[in-house]
Amino acid sequence: MTIKAVVFDAYGTLYDVQSVAAVTEETFPGYGEIITQVWRIKQLEYSWLRSLMRRYEDFSVLTRESLAYTLRILGLKYDDGVLTRLMEKYLHLDLYPDANAALAALKNRKLAILSNGSTDMLNALVRNSGLDRVLDATISIDSKRIFKPAPDAYVLIGEKLGVQPSDVLFVSSNPWDACGAKSFGLNVAWIERVTPEAMAQACVKSEMIAPLTMFKAIRMQMDELGVAPDYRIHALSELPGVVAAHGS
Repeated sequence: MTIKAVVFDAYGTLYDVQSVAAVTEETFPGYGEIITQVWRIKQLEYSWLRSLMRRYEDFSVLTRESLAYTLRILGLKYDDGVLTRLMEKYLHLDLYPDANAALAALKNRKLAILSNGSTDMLNALVRNSGLDRVLDATISIDSKRIFKPAPDAYVLIGEKLGVQPSDVLFVSSNPWDACGAKSFGLNVAWIERVTPEAMAQACVKSEMIAPLTMFKAIRMQMDELGVAPDYRIHALSELPGVVAAHGS
């Protein structure tokens, strides 16, 4: 295998979606963590439901819809101004601390993002974080009007970068995304940021399961879907070593 392109998922892989908690807590003191977790769970769920229903709306729409759902079911009062203020954080998500160094070490490959994010959301996020100076392409699934992990979404990598699936290493910390990319035929590195051992310890230490712990249990462990990633790493900082092992 020769890796000609390294393609990253955005939300949860290069960018920490949990960083929205700072804004949710500031806006609704005492509710920040539960808002953050339910919002993300429903955001993902809506992407899959809309794909199955063939009722596509771009990621900014379903992100707003899932936030409105979250605030409503928690009985919190909000208006359009509150929704807009909270959603603004999605344009300024924090990069994971090792992201810039990992990308710099891979600069001799084509580098891109393939994300469910809408074109406008992604372009703003990439520009605000400075990754527009590093990436060769920022690819939204908008043109296919279906969300990952649908195969049509991963087709965009070849269309935009001019590479074959066998020459691509796809990187995601989202297990459902890693499985989707592998099922499509890409080489896949999954970032296992939370181990089962850490999950077990978190549950032992507390009688009450915190929202973030529950989110990690539901969304951050490898799924049982009959496919597995080629590489299991624990941080972006390990990625250059994986790529270097396969030459140029």
